[in-house]
Amino acid sequence: MEIERKFLVDSEQLPFRPEDYPCRMIEQAYLCTDPVVRVRRDNDSYFLTYKSKGLLAREEYNLPLTEEAYRHLIAKADGKIIAKKRYVIPLQNGLKLELDIFAEPFAPLVLAEIEFPDEDSARSYEAPPWLGEDVTYSSQYHNSTLSRS
Repeated sequence: MEIERKFLVDSEQLPFRPEDYPCRMIEQAYLCTDPVVRVRRDNDSYFLTYKSKGLLAREEYNLPLTEEAYRHLIAKADGKIIAKKRYVIPLQNGLKLELDIFAEPFAPLVLAEIEFPDEDSARSYEAPPWLGEDVTYSSQYHNSTLSRS
């Protein structure tokens, strides 16, 4: 079960430099958006992912792929391929912020996600103002939706 909140971030408002934190290069595409079936390259790892419906909480299953299988499947993508840099920033209470800085054609979009151990923690989290608008309950900012825009 994936339980996360998502925020629309103005990169000019960040109280830190993303470049000071670990970065992963992510490329992903969607084979289907209802239900969500995605292929992803995360640095040198490859996955096929299934996600159930939901906004705050939803099921997520990741299956490893070979690079060859990934290349075969991404060619069958339904929609745009998404490329982004993901920076992982530690927060208080063992939480981590995943900051996604999108490449064209989605730039200058910047989204932040925080994964929580349970729904109560997610609902009670008080986000700092620099995180910007909470878009957790907006499917507009799901990567699967972006890929179709």
